[in-house]
Amino acid sequence: MIFSEIILDLQNQLKKELAQIRFLLNKSPAIGYSKIVEIGKEVGKKYNIKLIVNFPKEGRIDEFEMYGKRDLSLIIDYEKKRFPIDRNIIKEKAKEILENIQIEDAYMYENKEGVRVFTKDWKIDILPHSVHIWTEFDEKVTKFCDWLLENVYELKRKNQ
Repeated sequence: MIFSEIILDLQNQLKKELAQIRFLLNKSPAIGYSKIVEIGKEVGKKYNIKLIVNFPKEGRIDEFEMYGKRDLSLIIDYEKKRFPIDRNIIKEKAKEILENIQIEDAYMYENKEGVRVFTKDWKIDILPHSVHIWTEFDEKVTKFCDWLLENVYELKRKNQ
């Protein structure tokens, strides 16, 4: 449940700072975005990861109610090039939890490996050192990301 814990923490912090974020966005979108990035970094530090809030499409930064509920990057360990478990286990778990998806190997060069899980509307890039979620965190995506963080990235909850 570590992913669930991280995103709830992030959502709470962003909500707490929303008035300031909105003020800064009106003043200067770049300064407002910097504040969002700073909040993500502070939340990530608690879990020993780099947490990046992304806005891949124009206008999404103005969708305040969605902050921390989609489009995140979690960088766990830049040094890792291989998964600690067989890549096929990740693929099977993705099929089991997410159901109607496509899966392909990704970033397979220089002795690196990765998996891309996707539909026509969204994708999740899973690399040994990071996971990039380019969709809303519905129940299935959250369950899969909880599984990833616990079983692939071996992250533990704060209070463990």
